[in-house]
Amino acid sequence: MFFHKQELQFTSTPDKPDAVYARKLQEVLGGQYGEITVAMQYGFQAWNVHIPGKYKDLLYGIGAEEFGHVEMLATMIAQLLEKAPVGATEDAVQSDPTIAAIVGGTDVQHAIVAGAGARPVDSNGNPWSGSYVTASGNLLADFTSNANAEMQGRLQVARLYHMTEDKGVRDLLSFLLARDTMHQNQWTAAVRELQEEGKETMPVPSNFPLAKEHREVSYQYQNFSDGPAAADGSWASGPAPDGHGDFSYHDGPTTSAPMPEPTRPDPRLYGTTDMPNPIEKVAGTVKDAFHKQ
Repeated sequence: MFFHKQELQFTSTPDKPDAVYARKLQEVLGGQYGEITVAMQYGFQAWNVHIPGKYKDLLYGIGAEEFGHVEMLATMIAQLLEKAPVGATEDAVQSDPTIAAIVGGTDVQHAIVAGAGARPVDSNGNPWSGSYVTASGNLLADFTSNANAEMQGRLQVARLYHMTEDKGVRDLLSFLLARDTMHQNQWTAAVRELQEEGKETMPVPSNFPLAKEHREVSYQYQNFSDGPAAADGSWASGPAPDGHGDFSYHDGPTTSAPMPEPTRPDPRLYGTTDMPNPIEKVAGTVKDAFHKQ
């Protein structure tokens, strides 16, 4: 059950309108690592959790906060667009390079589609996609993905911080950066706690029998590049983080297999094969006659 409280978590008011920056800000609203993504991701992960308790509550709580961040950014974008010019004449664009730059950098659908409001899109106008959401039901995999999402999101907010001098915008971004700091640490702590409690361990999924994989290659670093420096990394020698094996370095693959015979799909799919064309034509006719699939 959801309720909406008509107040914001933090001040979201720019000093002045800026339609070009509003478009840039769309990335951290509706982009792959934007607030819509993490809000939906944490929500679906919570709904997919199979055990009650702290991990489910953590997901519910942080997911609700992220929906609030969606609202904060949408509010900021709307204010950045509130008094921005609706358009400019051709003469004005040609005579004033500043106006030309604004027209060139504005998301015209902010005005045409949203009426000077935010949209669920990224900075290029690509619609937000549910395919951005990771919700596998495995908490170790999901929490690791969450930490990455917060890292990528914080990177983008930090870059946006340097793209404006607006104190009001920077104030909101400073707050979001701080919350992303918390969230990165939070998911990292949750990953560690899951493993310490033995609920999930590496490799994911930890309850798949290791004996069913080809264990001889499980900890081999196989170098498929002519760069030799990777051999110096901790992933090329010594104990593996999962505690089940030791790394070894190999210059290239340690296995090989012959190529199988060429495939010959159903002739009615009309792919070019090594079979003579007349034979394939006859084969297709025969299959049709006998209703062969």
